[in-house]
Amino acid sequence: MKTQPKREHIAAGQLERLDGVEVFAPRIRFKRRTPRGKVWFEESLFPGYIFARFGGAMQRAVAGSIGVRGLVKFAGECAVVSDVVVETIRTDTSESGLILIEDERAFKEGDEAVVADGAMMGLRAVITQVMPGGDRVRILMDMMGTAVPAEVPADKLEKVG
Repeated sequence: MKTQPKREHIAAGQLERLDGVEVFAPRIRFKRRTPRGKVWFEESLFPGYIFARFGGAMQRAVAGSIGVRGLVKFAGECAVVSDVVVETIRTDTSESGLILIEDERAFKEGDEAVVADGAMMGLRAVITQVMPGGDRVRILMDMMGTAVPAEVPADKLEKVG
């Protein structure tokens, strides 16, 4: 069904209160670089849509729920998503309906990076050690032909390649 913008969780919560309605509103959780560093974000996997299973007698109650914009219909009939498709998505989610997106830009020893912020901005470096938690890394920078070791926050580097 179609939900109001950014209100998928509200619609899902309202529909879960209705007897005879099964709701699935998968969400993704990921890190994004912001001016204050990397921050975790959580949003709907399918913005503006959630899955719901209900009997025909419940159509009016479901369509009129808070956060619901309307039912997805084709030729006047409610759209049906195969159980196999929904179960495939469910297998990738946690019990709370979250899919954790790992940071593909996470650093490993030997990775090449560029300093993206601060006085050393633009200098190339090689990751020599990832500190516990992955928030800081040790690097080796080439400054005027000399290898200079440093320890920096991982969010101040950008992976090369």
